[in-house]
Amino acid sequence: MSKPGLNNLKQGQHYLAKDLDSFVSSTDVVLLSSNDSQIFSDPNREYKVIHEFDGFFEHSSDHGEKYFHEKKAYVVEKV
Repeated sequence: MSKPGLNNLKQGQHYLAKDLDSFVSSTDVVLLSSNDSQIFSDPNREYKVIHEFDGFFEHSSDHGEKYFHEKKAYVVEKV
């Protein structure tokens, strides 16, 4: 289900790993996968967007502070 030139992802939609790879390479987002570091190992593997967030908190070990990042974050799982 290849979608050329992705500029956003939609929750509930399926995408090929190669399309997600291109999307992440050209967009400032965070992509979390239930398939760990194997997400891009098979370009034709299909993933479903299960969650979408407008930002996330991150703890800085340097400063001991928590920071909110206004950056799109998506959770995908292998179909």
